[in-house]
Amino acid sequence: MKATAEATVTATEVVLPGKVAPSGLRLVRRALPAPAAGQALVRVESTAVSFAESAMRRGRYYGQPAFPFVPGYDLVGVVEAVGPRVDRAMVGRRVAALTKTGGWTTAALLTAADLVEVPDGIGPDEAETLIVNGLTAYQMVHRSAKVRAGQTVLITGAAGGVGSVLVQLARDAGARVIGTAGARHHEALRALGAEPIDYRDPKLAARVRELAPDGVDAVFDHLGGKSVTLSYRLLNRTGTLVSYSIAAALDDTRPVLLDFLPLLAKLTFWNHLPTTHRHASFYDVWAGAGKPDSAKREAFRTRMRTDLTHVFDLLRDGRLTATIAARFPLSEAAAAMELSESSGRTNLGKIILAP
Repeated sequence: MKATAEATVTATEVVLPGKVAPSGLRLVRRALPAPAAGQALVRVESTAVSFAESAMRRGRYYGQPAFPFVPGYDLVGVVEAVGPRVDRAMVGRRVAALTKTGGWTTAALLTAADLVEVPDGIGPDEAETLIVNGLTAYQMVHRSAKVRAGQTVLITGAAGGVGSVLVQLARDAGARVIGTAGARHHEALRALGAEPIDYRDPKLAARVRELAPDGVDAVFDHLGGKSVTLSYRLLNRTGTLVSYSIAAALDDTRPVLLDFLPLLAKLTFWNHLPTTHRHASFYDVWAGAGKPDSAKREAFRTRMRTDLTHVFDLLRDGRLTATIAARFPLSEAAAAMELSESSGRTNLGKIILAP
C-alpha cells in the first residue's frame, strides 16, 4: 500500500437525486483526487441503511444537504492513502467514520481527525452496526439519562436500529427494560433481556404502569408528537425523558422545522415547570460539533472517539451483539432501502451495504 496517493481513484457512489422512491437512486462513478492536507482516502468495506436515509429521501431530515447528494450516515473501511500533515502510520488501518452523508460509496476522502480506529478482532460489518446506532444509544444511556443499576427504563421502538442497542446497553448498565415493538419482534427482544409491549396496544400506558406502578426512571422516545407527551407522563417523579427523533412525522409534507419547533418548545416548557423534578431533552448526535478547526469541534471529536471506542470494546468483550438483519451489495441499495422501510420486516438489526 502507498502512504500517499499520486493518482486519482474512481469511486462508485449511490446518488439520491431528489425526493424519489428507493428505485430512483442512481449509481454513478466519480474520480476522486489525491488526499489533500489533513485528509485520508478510505476504501469502504461496509456501510448501511439507517432511518436518516429514509428521512432524507423524503426531504424530512433537518439539516440535510441540497439534492443531489450521496447518502450514507456512517462507514467502515481501510485507509489506503493520506495527505500532508497526516500520520502515515494510519495507512492500512481499519477505521470507522460518522459521516451523516457520503457513506454509500466504494471509496471516500475524509478528514483524518474524524476517523476512529476499529480494534483488532472486529470485522467491518460488525463495526458498522454500531457506529451511529451504538454511539447514539451509548451517549443517551450514559451521558443524557445516566442510567444506573436497579432503574427501570422504557424504550419506544425497541426493535429498531438504535432501540435494540439501547436495550442491550441499558441491560448492561443493570437496568430493567420495557420495550415497545410489534408482536413479531417480541421473542427477539426477550432474548435481549427486555419486557416487550405491543406498540399498537390501545392500553399501552396501562401496561407500562402495570410493570412500573410508580413510573419509569427514563424513557427513550423516537417518535415525537403525541408519543413524547405520553412518554413524559410515564416517568416517575424524578425521571428523565430523552427524545431523539420525530419518526411519527416521517411522511408529513409540511416543513420538518414545523415538527421540531413544537417538540423543543414542549421539552423546554416541562423543564421549567416550578414543581417538577423530571428532566426532558432532545438528543442529537451532532450536538456541540462546532465549526471546523474550533475548540468545540476538537472536544466533540474526543468525546465521539472515546464513546465509540468504548462501544467497540463492549462488542469485542461480548457485552454487545452486532445484529445484522440483511446484507446487500452497494449496487442494490434500492432493494436494501425498500427492506428497511418495509412494514413486514421481521429481522432485528442493521441492513448492511457492501461496496
